This record gives sequence, C-alpha cells and structure tokens, in this order.
Amino acid sequence: MLTDVAFDPSLPWQKARSVALRPEPFGALAYHFGNRKLSFLKSRTLVAVVEALATHPSAEATLAACAVPDGQRPAYVKALADLARSQMIEPRETP
Repeated sequence: MLTDVAFDPSLPWQKARSVALRPEPFGALAYHFGNRKLSFLKSRTLVAVVEALATHPSAEATLAACAVPDGQRPAYVKALADLARSQMIEPRETP
C-alpha cells in the first residue's frame, strides 16, 4: 500500500477501493477500512468530485466536469492532495 503519494492533478485518480462515503447534510464522511481513517468532505461539490474521479482522464478534468469555478480550483486541488495523503483517493492506472 502506498503511504506517501504526491498528488498531481494532471494524472488520473479514483476513490480508494477500501473507502466508503456516507452522505451527510454538509457533504460526506469518508471512511478508509484499511487504515481506519475518517475524513470529512465538507462540500457536496467535493463529494461529487471524489465520486467522479474515476470517470475522467485527470483530477483537473474532473474539476472542470463538476463545474468547479476557476477561482475555487486551488482549494479543491489542496483538498484532493490532502485526501491523497490520507489514502482516501489513489492514483488510477490507465489502460
């Protein structure tokens, strides 16, 4: 298992296979069954981005597809980098 993944938004990512999202009024709780970490996704848009990562060629493309405004994208990239460090999202291999 990777422990220290450098987040590159130009690469393909996905929600980690061992992570479950539980919808909440503020966004969602993300629980990693492998390392038992719990993260709070404090935005429904961030939840949508995490759920859509696997269907786009990069994290940047996912942000665009989820209509994240340009001015907010740096904050979302930081949030995704934090999720990568806590193993909630992982790099996705492309065929």
